[in-house]
Amino acid sequence: MPTTLLWFRRDLRLADHPALVAAAGRGAVIPVFIHDNSVDTLGAAPKWRLDRGLEAFDAGLRGQGHRLILRRGPAREVLEELVEETGADAVYWSRLYDPEAIERDARVKAALQENGIDAQSFAGHLIHEPWEIETQQGGPYRVYSPFWKNAKNRQVADPLAAPDMRAPDQWPESETLESWELGRAMHRGAKVLAPHSRPGEAAALDQLANFREESLTRYKEGRDLPAARATSQMSEYLTYGEISARQIWHAAKRNSTSESFLKQLIWRDFAYHLMYHTPHILDRSWRAEWERFPWSEEETEALQRWRQGRTGVPFVDAPMREMYVTGRMHNRARMVVASYLTKHMGVHWRIGQAWFEDCLTDWDPANNAMGWQWVAGCGPDAAPYFRIFNPATQAKRYDSDFAYRKRWIAEGEARPSETALSYFDAVPTAWGLSPNDDYPDPVVGLDEGRQRALNAYAELTEK
Repeated sequence: MPTTLLWFRRDLRLADHPALVAAAGRGAVIPVFIHDNSVDTLGAAPKWRLDRGLEAFDAGLRGQGHRLILRRGPAREVLEELVEETGADAVYWSRLYDPEAIERDARVKAALQENGIDAQSFAGHLIHEPWEIETQQGGPYRVYSPFWKNAKNRQVADPLAAPDMRAPDQWPESETLESWELGRAMHRGAKVLAPHSRPGEAAALDQLANFREESLTRYKEGRDLPAARATSQMSEYLTYGEISARQIWHAAKRNSTSESFLKQLIWRDFAYHLMYHTPHILDRSWRAEWERFPWSEEETEALQRWRQGRTGVPFVDAPMREMYVTGRMHNRARMVVASYLTKHMGVHWRIGQAWFEDCLTDWDPANNAMGWQWVAGCGPDAAPYFRIFNPATQAKRYDSDFAYRKRWIAEGEARPSETALSYFDAVPTAWGLSPNDDYPDPVVGLDEGRQRALNAYAELTEK
């Protein structure tokens, strides 16, 4: 019987999985996950969340008489060993689009095909592949608005049903998740994060149904209010492929008020479009002239206090603490936090990018890079550098009743909330923080920081 190794990566689901449908249609399927360098380089929180996602996915497979084979090592070597062990004549996988994954997958495909193995990659991580949407001149887009206009009326195929899967006559040996210790770097923070994370495909579908029924109609009005909980909470599931963007698109599109939300799904496609066509967005300023900008990369007490959520600016500190406790951060708050770091504090956007990569359970390489460069002013279709988010003004507009700030800041509160107190359980003990501490003074005044940023921008534009 033909046997396919299905190499899972960021696609831990059974429904709407083109590679799985193709594999199931030709014979037995052996699901495989490989702990290679792409896993080793993940930050602490993403690696912990991956562990939970793999555990949930394996449990779902076992409920259907299957299992997830776990192997550690370079992907090419592991897959060649499994082909030899199982007699598999095909290896399928869903595409990824960062430069390292593209290079690795090309090497794997070439080596397998050279040995007579049917090696194929499939779509599945995005709504539209990065090369499918082009300008009238035939090149990639650099600005979101025309990208959205092109994408919004394109046909999006209906999601695929989960196929029936045939098991192999004999399963190869598997390593164990426990031996990988993917959550080790989280230390005590893992116990704090755990109640805020429901991994797995079933949980993703439940969350989508809840959002569609309870919040989608008020998404446009509520999405900028951090205390409102009006957002979809789907980013974590999209990161690990526990649901497809196409499933979310079709579920939302049936609602006549959904355009604001659909734009966010296409914004994600736009981030991948940019990463695919201009991969330097991941580690260099997208606009080359911004490589000359005098951002600081020094390790200072002020930078440490930003990381700790102790800048002395409540609408900056609250989101940072939310990230420690939940592994996520509200999008409006992300913009304020990033603007304060890159503009008021004058710190390089790459430092913030790296910190989010370590702390967010919904970390995504394309979204994270584009988000930081958009706020910093050096990216594609970016907010102008001189657009400086004032945390006080933002708080007055989007948290006028102080609900969000009180939810996450304990110092000075007679009766701090449980979530505010849980922050002190989540952060490293070495930081020596206590809810009984005085709330700190600002690391930089809002007016002072704004003027310093504008002066630096003036110097750049005069050169």
